[in-house]
Amino acid sequence: MVTVLPRPLAVSITSLRLNSMKRFLLVLLLSVAAVPAVGDTILVVGDSISAAYNIPLDAGWVSLLRERLEERRPGQYQVINASISGDTTAGGADRLPGLLAKHNPDKVVLELGGNDGLRGLSLKRMEANLQRMIDLSRGAGARVVLISVQLPVSYGKFFLERYNDVFERLARRNDLPLASLGYGLLDDPSLVQSDGIHPTAEAQPLLVDALWPYIVGKSQEQAREARQS
Repeated sequence: MVTVLPRPLAVSITSLRLNSMKRFLLVLLLSVAAVPAVGDTILVVGDSISAAYNIPLDAGWVSLLRERLEERRPGQYQVINASISGDTTAGGADRLPGLLAKHNPDKVVLELGGNDGLRGLSLKRMEANLQRMIDLSRGAGARVVLISVQLPVSYGKFFLERYNDVFERLARRNDLPLASLGYGLLDDPSLVQSDGIHPTAEAQPLLVDALWPYIVGKSQEQAREARQS
């Protein structure tokens, strides 16, 4: 004698399975929706100027930039500060591939070269290192902002012109916005630390004001016009 399972019961089992699957998919969709959207990632790769040398880290210009972005454009950006005091363009070029892989930035801000100049390192090598960093960043799909930091006038006119020309060439060759943190921004001696190089905590908001148009507030074309005016 063969016992046949009643058809209504078989339908109920199928319905239970379908309902369970629907509940699973609903929970999955709700879980995905609950994950907050992450805005554009800005990666800052610099030296002591960006690493808040000799001042509280949260008083540095990168931290202030992060605060201003959260205040004015909440949720649209996250800022990663990968700056190291004393770093050179060679050190930055070595570190950059790992940083790009880890953070997948939308924009890379390069503030390096000052220590190359201060130490009298090869300007040709400095230019090649910065070019490599630009190429790596663009190869990873990131836009690039280049920042130059002026050296003390004691280094002499000839060397300073050659040093500054490196950044100008890189900006023109790669069609990049170039921001310059020169001593003209800090004409008040009280805004520079006793070493005559590093900005004080009070100077950091001025750096944010100077860099904001290049990093956030304007298109690259507008930034270049601001530089040329």
